[in-house]
This record gives sequence, structure tokens and C-alpha cells, in this order.
Amino acid sequence: MRIHLTRPRVLAVLLAGTALTFSPLGGQATAHLPAEGLSNPCFTPADAAAKGGHGPDTREISATEQRQIEARTAQLLKAKAARGVGVPKGALAAANVPVYVHVMRDAAGNGDVTDSQISQQIAVLNNTFAGGESTAAANTGFSFSLAGTYRYNNTQWHQDKQSSTYRKQTRKGGANALNIWLVDFGYLGIATFPWDYQRQPGIDGIRVQYTSLPGGSEPNYNLGETATHEAGHWFGLYHTFQGGCTTTNDEVADTPAQGSPTNGCPTGRDSCSLPGLDPIHNYMDYSYDSCYNQFTPDQSTRISTMWTAYRA
Repeated sequence: MRIHLTRPRVLAVLLAGTALTFSPLGGQATAHLPAEGLSNPCFTPADAAAKGGHGPDTREISATEQRQIEARTAQLLKAKAARGVGVPKGALAAANVPVYVHVMRDAAGNGDVTDSQISQQIAVLNNTFAGGESTAAANTGFSFSLAGTYRYNNTQWHQDKQSSTYRKQTRKGGANALNIWLVDFGYLGIATFPWDYQRQPGIDGIRVQYTSLPGGSEPNYNLGETATHEAGHWFGLYHTFQGGCTTTNDEVADTPAQGSPTNGCPTGRDSCSLPGLDPIHNYMDYSYDSCYNQFTPDQSTRISTMWTAYRA
């Protein structure tokens, strides 16, 4: 999540996605619940200011649930290893993730993005998850290919209303497929976690403010890193400030504990008395797009673990 809830490179061969236009499928409008279901919203700067801060996720993970998730993950990995499914010790899972992009325009066609922007967004994902932004960044082993682009004209969907309905009607692929819905709402992005897929597979994926794509109009957040941040959640990463100033923190040893989210790119920020400066350059903080440049090796390991447990 990112001033919202979640925010995330070896170059991959991109599969050409066919742009399709669909007629509206939605029915009557329902109450707007942007963080509906098992989702994680990231707030825009304006939203954060209105709320007197960055704002919590609408689906917060308590310390108790966090422990339960880790225990269940360990059980799943053990069971899969017994069946010969898994990753050798010291290695990382690697996969090419099919990406389905759903452009949710309003009835007049507002909210559209170009095919070039979508291609650039896929390139950003490939670059960030391969560690292309910094010599300190980890290569997660994951790449992304555009599997399809779908365009809809529906004002309710464009505004992220009826979100569970439209996601269930439009989602493509299985647990290994990343669905991105481009909408216009009061967040930068919202994501689901991998451990929630079994319960609600129809809504699995990430919703992203369409103006945050490369070349978009969102100030400080138009380099495509909102999708990177949200994809990080989709893979199973928490915010770097999850749990605050605790040793458990975000379940990742090489991201220093962080007491609160970052805004901007404040070099030397230290919100915690525990060792280490805040990881303001990490994709799972709430920094400006231009400030981001890395996932860490331990985040890469966690992505591999969660992929093996829940999405492989």
C-alpha cells in the first residue's frame, strides 16, 4: 500500500495484448466501498492530508493474524515439499506472470490510457522486480508479460463502485495471473494478498489509479511505481512500516523497522529507535515514485516463499 496501501527486472518478451472494447455490464450503483472485501488501499497525498495522515489500510493485519499467516504458510510449504513441490534451499522461485489489464473508463470514455502507457507499465514491473533501479536492489526472479488488455465503458466501474461485482465478471486467469484494474478513485492503489486467494479468487488482483501509469498526470506518482508497490502486496509483502517499531515488523529481516510511513524522499529519516534508517527507497514504503529503487534480498525470498505456498 502506498500513501495508499501497497505500491512495487529482467526484460521479458511481451505478448501483444489485444485491445477489446466491451459494453457496460454493471447494474444499479451501490455504496462506494473502495477497500471492499479482502483488499488493501493506499492513499493519495490529498487523501492522506484529509485524513490527518497517511491513513491505515482498510484491511489491517493484526499481530495475531500475522502470526497465523506465517504458521499457515509454513504448513503449506511443508505439505508441498512432501509432494516434491517447492524450491531447493537457497534458491528462489521464478516465473513469468501473465498480466491482464482492465481499463475501466466511464460512459463517455474518460479514464482511458494508451497502449503505449500499458506497455511502459509492464516494462516498469519487469525492471523493478529484476532489480534494475539500483546496485543494491535484488532480482526477485519474476518477470511479467502482457496477456491481454480489456476496455470497458461503465461509469460505476470507472469510479470503483460495485468493485467485487466488476472484478468477478472481468478477472482472467488463475492464481498465478496478475489482474490490474485501472480506475479513478481516492487512492493510489488497492491490492489483495496471496493468502486470501483461496477464499475469494474472483476479486484477486490490484486496483490502480489510472493517472499513476507512466506519463500520467498524478504529481509525484506517475512513473508506474504504484503498480510495483501493489504487486508487492499481491506477492505477499507488507509495508515496510507494518507493525511499527517491532522486531517482527514486516517479516523481512533486511528492511529496518519503521515507525510510520514516509512521504516524499526524506534522506536520513529515522522513525524508530531500533537499528537502521527508514528504508525510504524501498518499493513497499509510501515514498514518491522517484525515490523508489529497490526490493531487498529478503523481500525477494519472501516473494518466492509466498508464491510457492499460494500461487505456484
